[in-house]
Amino acid sequence: MGVWDLLLVGSVMLFGLVGVLVPGVPGSWLVWAAVLWWALKDPQPVAWFVLVSATAALFLSQVVRWALPPRRLRASGATARLAAYAGLGAFLGFFLIPVIGAIPGFMAGIYLAERLRLGRHGEARAALRQAMRSGGSSVLAELFTCLLIMGAWLGTVLWG
Repeated sequence: MGVWDLLLVGSVMLFGLVGVLVPGVPGSWLVWAAVLWWALKDPQPVAWFVLVSATAALFLSQVVRWALPPRRLRASGATARLAAYAGLGAFLGFFLIPVIGAIPGFMAGIYLAERLRLGRHGEARAALRQAMRSGGSSVLAELFTCLLIMGAWLGTVLWG
């Protein structure tokens, strides 16, 4: 696969990551479709392994999301700014503290957004708890899975 094709696959994955945070956009399916396209264009055994692993991870993510409470983020007062802070925190955390850092990064992003909005530590902490109960855990599960898939793809492309 050429550099332009890889950049296009990567940009579709990034669009899918953003789509996880936007209601109504099938973000996880965009990430999966990008991996599928890459595996079809570059039919190596490792590419097929990444595709099968991505499929299994997304299936498991959907099962976990169904077990969690339904998303009611808009009703709880979640804004696009909150989603942007949470997504950026998860993305930075994923790379600063490899893989597992996405979880505290996501919650730190929500806390920072609420701290800036509300101004007090106690209120921001209560808003973080409310956001996670209102569907933030569901968003985190899907976003974490997509970050894992993107990380596996990126690792395979760089070292494979």
